[in-house]
Amino acid sequence: MAERVILHCDLNNFFASVECLGHPEYLDVPMAVCGSVEERHGIVLAKNERAKKFGVKTAEAIWEAQIKCPSLVIAPPHYEEYLKYSKLVRAIYEEYTDKVEPFGMDECWLDVTGSVLLFGDGKKIAYEIKERVKNEIGLTISVGVSFNKVFAKLASDMKKPDAVTVIGKENFRSVVWPLQAEEMIGVGKATKRKLNGIGIYTLGELANADASVLKLVFGKMGEQLKCCAAGKDNSPVLSKSEIPPAKSFGRSITCAQDLKTTEEVAAVMLYLTGKVAASLRENNVMATVVQIHIRDENLIVRECQAHLSQPTRITEMLYSLGMELFSGVWKWERNVRSIGIRACELVPEDSYSQYNLFYSGLRYDKLEKLEAQVFNICSKYGKNAVFRASTMRLSTSKNPETPGINDVHYMAKN
Repeated sequence: MAERVILHCDLNNFFASVECLGHPEYLDVPMAVCGSVEERHGIVLAKNERAKKFGVKTAEAIWEAQIKCPSLVIAPPHYEEYLKYSKLVRAIYEEYTDKVEPFGMDECWLDVTGSVLLFGDGKKIAYEIKERVKNEIGLTISVGVSFNKVFAKLASDMKKPDAVTVIGKENFRSVVWPLQAEEMIGVGKATKRKLNGIGIYTLGELANADASVLKLVFGKMGEQLKCCAAGKDNSPVLSKSEIPPAKSFGRSITCAQDLKTTEEVAAVMLYLTGKVAASLRENNVMATVVQIHIRDENLIVRECQAHLSQPTRITEMLYSLGMELFSGVWKWERNVRSIGIRACELVPEDSYSQYNLFYSGLRYDKLEKLEAQVFNICSKYGKNAVFRASTMRLSTSKNPETPGINDVHYMAKN
């Protein structure tokens, strides 16, 4: 059996790089793409190389970045442009293999094992793809080449921007094992703390750790971590048709200012629910369960969920249950810092269901047709083409998509 050849392609400073394509003046100044640009509560979503030299980091607050770099130029995000360029780049990847697995908008794994006879070895393919993306689209990528997904991603992170790094079976111990454990995908802050607590700091120490100790601390995940660090990750690169459908869709918001009334919560909840309903419609599914979570000003979280009376993707029905859940658990002992709503236990859109007692068949059908038309208009003319008037009062700007809050989208696949 031929050794696998896996690439991990990572678009460098993606959001910032796309903004520079449309604004060449950004190339010569330190610049960052930031959420909620008009609010000091916004965060850095991406930065260019010049800003990076000042120490500006992704996810830090705008005011922190401006202390490091007083001349920092701030640009608002344009997600539709990022999605467009992401698709253009993936089209190039798909000329080399049908096994292209996205990892966010700016990263993809490619399994080119079956392509080496046509295009050359993994390193040659990586350089060819890198140059094509730069010459045809104007963006740069860093490419990692290895025999599994975990090491391919490690390799792409090692040298940036516009670079190719190879980790092979003959050199991975000398290249990978000296690295800190948190540099491997799957090792976050909490996992790092636990590993450090049992004396494991590097990937080499993780690869050679006692499996029984790892299992005791992490359960089954301990075995997976050890296998990955040892170069035994066999997870496949999934093609578009093989990627399992999402099991839930949700939106959450950390508000620029704490919410103090039910009316304020209702406006934010409606904004979120509209986004969730659009995701359900885009993926041809309906929800049977609604979950909400609320974080107060002391960062204490309350969560609850309930079943819908019928499968739906209607904004009004999702919103009504969300607010019913909120009213049931929130007694206004403290203000609200953030809110999230998620649609779960999804079923296909053509699933049979009996009409809700409180929504006549006629009313339900009218709402379904109305939201379908709104969805089609927004798909064709942009997400701001139609929006609810009530969301405008959330905004300090003229853009209803930047309502003075940090909007975080999450999609749970597992």
